[in-house]
Amino acid sequence: MNWSEKAWERANPIYEKIIAMPFIEELQNGTLDPKKFKFYIEQDSRYLEYFARALSIIAAKAEDVNTMLDFIRFAEGAIAVERSLHDSYFKQYEVKGQISMSPTCHHYVHFLQSTVYMSQSSVGIAAVLPCFWVYKKIGDYILSNQTKNDNQYQNWIDTYAGDEFGLLVEKAILICDTAAASSTVEQQETMTEVFLTACKLEYNFWDSAYLLEKWK
Repeated sequence: MNWSEKAWERANPIYEKIIAMPFIEELQNGTLDPKKFKFYIEQDSRYLEYFARALSIIAAKAEDVNTMLDFIRFAEGAIAVERSLHDSYFKQYEVKGQISMSPTCHHYVHFLQSTVYMSQSSVGIAAVLPCFWVYKKIGDYILSNQTKNDNQYQNWIDTYAGDEFGLLVEKAILICDTAAASSTVEQQETMTEVFLTACKLEYNFWDSAYLLEKWK
């Protein structure tokens, strides 16, 4: 197996918990409280700012020109595609201004920033991969298990289950596997560790929205 197959095998228990969590189940059924989805979208918008910056840092540190160009495009896509999605919901929910980060959002973005700044390129690439891969998996899962045709969150579902996003995810996985192939066993294990941490933070991010998390 290549690195991504081994990493996903270890991450699968986290994924199974994600698809069983109330936020995802209710999102799939279209019954999720709009207040919780609004909280999620607002926090996701804040996260996106730093995620795009993390992708740009990876691009700047990349030794290979093609990898650099790929991550520049990833950063641009993160801003263009996901911000368009966010903006549509911001109009719907009449969101104005910028809200403060929740504790989980704050934790996640600083994990990404510290990892891409301080670690070698391959580790940074592995740390950002779950934001691509887990979202694609969840989008596909929801789309294939939907029972309603009038889901109020269909636009979100279609974005992450779509072919365009799927091609982007495939590219990100390929880049990780290429980086892992030229890494030592120890470096590959570090890649897996940060990948698993980010998968756990994806779970926490949705859970925090369901709980309308606040600073204590």
